[in-house]
Amino acid sequence: MTTEITPNTSTGTGAPLPASQSSLKPANGKRKRALLIVLIIVVLSAIGWLAYHFLIGRWHEETDDAYVQGNVVTVTPQTGGTVIDIHAEDGMRVEAGQTLVSFDGSDAEVAYAQAVANLAGAVRQVRGIYRAVDAGQAEIAARQVALSQAQADVNRRAGLVASGAVSAEELAHAKAQLAAAQAALSGAREQTSRNRVLVDNSELRSNPQVMAAAAQLRAALLNKLRTTIIAPTSGYIAKRNVQLGQRIAAGTPLMAIIPLDEVWVDANFKEDQLRKLRLGQSVILHSELYGNDVTYHGTVDSLGMGTGSAFSILPAQNASGNWIKIVQRVPVRIVLDQKELQQHPLRLGLSMSVDVNLRDAGHGLLPTVSASASTPTLTTTAYAKQLGNADAVIERIINENLGTHRAVIIER
Repeated sequence: MTTEITPNTSTGTGAPLPASQSSLKPANGKRKRALLIVLIIVVLSAIGWLAYHFLIGRWHEETDDAYVQGNVVTVTPQTGGTVIDIHAEDGMRVEAGQTLVSFDGSDAEVAYAQAVANLAGAVRQVRGIYRAVDAGQAEIAARQVALSQAQADVNRRAGLVASGAVSAEELAHAKAQLAAAQAALSGAREQTSRNRVLVDNSELRSNPQVMAAAAQLRAALLNKLRTTIIAPTSGYIAKRNVQLGQRIAAGTPLMAIIPLDEVWVDANFKEDQLRKLRLGQSVILHSELYGNDVTYHGTVDSLGMGTGSAFSILPAQNASGNWIKIVQRVPVRIVLDQKELQQHPLRLGLSMSVDVNLRDAGHGLLPTVSASASTPTLTTTAYAKQLGNADAVIERIINENLGTHRAVIIER
């Protein structure tokens, strides 16, 4: 039997190749192909990232360290009392001026009635002083007549004493009557002057005695009205702490009102993210509450004046030597579109994702308009009617006690 030996062209011998060496060439080719694919993916990813960064990424600053903030208006009484009515619960909508809590007003009613009587008495007393001035004028005129008569009697008797027609004793009595008339005239003038001082250069309403009584009545009426606690602003009730029958002191927090149409977002950006942030730049926001289904639009309203640690209760003591560098964050306030807030209301403390568009140039790092002393940023007119009601009551009581001589008294 004849055996053929195939020559090995790679080694120049006729011996066959081992199995491991025969599969080495295909394995190396697959490895090179896989490495080439990985390299292509890495290069394409780098190109994609660079393209994204230069075309999109560098024009945006993003953070998810952002939360909804707003005004929390604490409702506190201006006077103390015992709670007898509660008109609002957590989550309820209230309007400015609406009654929230009522106190027992018995003590306030008593003080108010006493102040009313005090004002009425003051008006009548001042009227009496005006009358006393008129009566004093008449008294002075009468005393002057009596003095003239007494002087005439003395003069007449003094000429008759020498002839014996009038005795010296009778002349002495006439002189005593003259002295009494002089003293009576002086007393009447002093009494009239004293009464005139009390009402001089003033009408009844501007008299100090009436004004003091009116101020007392105004305070009593305000205390009476303040037994009804009203809402200083419109919003939603939260943190109701007051209970029926509770004795409340002035200034005790009863509940809070949150105006959800006035909320904003505080986004805490890192230090290196603030380089291109400017006031007025447009912002796109998403909340965890609604997800990506709802998009909010806003603008950068202000950049914080300090980091969070700078305003903490225990700020970091970096100068102590025990120091570790920590990247700080600065709060950036973002105002939201009011129509979007009405359609999709937010709650305080909700998490937000913020994306600031750096293509907007904005208008600087600090506001250029100063706060106006005459125009408040927040105001309420809920308490304006209280003092107006007091003035109306005071005017009514004065008119009721002017009597039939009202016009004459006012003219003085």
